[in-house]
This record gives sequence, structure tokens and C-alpha cells, in this order.
Amino acid sequence: QVQLEESGGGAVQAGGSLRLSCTAPGLRFDVYDMAWFRQAPGKEREGISCISWNGGTTDTDDSVKGRFTISRDNAKNTLYLQMNSLKPEDTAMYYCAAGRDRRANYCSGSWNLPTRQEADFGYWGQGTHVTVSS
Repeated sequence: QVQLEESGGGAVQAGGSLRLSCTAPGLRFDVYDMAWFRQAPGKEREGISCISWNGGTTDTDDSVKGRFTISRDNAKNTLYLQMNSLKPEDTAMYYCAAGRDRRANYCSGSWNLPTRQEADFGYWGQGTHVTVSS
């Protein structure tokens, strides 16, 4: 079973930055849409940013737009999430996920709805924790 691997989480003060990374051993990375989700304590998991398999399309939730940037390096089989101007409300476990089907172009429209998460993203990591203190 394919297991994605996140790294780069940690504890920072408000206003600081972190860069999360995600690799996908055993998965042909360059043909899958990828996304970042997060789950704060006591809350539902939410999608925050998505990037198409070729990097041509990205979409970002309004809650992090302008502060977080998703990118990918298909040559390195790695997904990134650059997080700037972090706020205490960004504290959460962050997960990367890969689309269920190859070249499916999930990263459009309502990709971050919970129903789309379960239907469209078939591979997940264990998560990396981010804590932002005020």
C-alpha cells in the first residue's frame, strides 16, 4: 500500500514561516493531482490547497490564500507547502494526499469539500504537526 510521507512541521511563533514537504515512495508522482489538508483539534479535516499533476492548475482555500503556496517538483517527486505569516489558528496536523486516479484533474471547483476528499484522494500520509504560538 502506498504511504505518503510528510515532513517539515514544527513549532513557530505567529508571523513565522514553515515549508512542508511530501514524498510518495512507490507512487508514480508525476501523474497524480496532489493536495494539502489539515485537521485542527476538535475540527473536521479541511482541504487547503491543491495542485494538478503537471503543476498547471492550483487552487487554495480562502483561509490561507496569500499566505500559503503549494508547489511541486516532479523531478524530485516532492510536493511542497510554503506557509508564511502563520497564525495561531493555523495550528493543526497537516496531511498530503494524492488523487485516486491518474491525470484526473481534481483540482478545480469544489475539490476541498469533504465529499470530494474521500472520493477523489486515495493516498494519504500520516501527517506532520504544526503549532503556531501567539
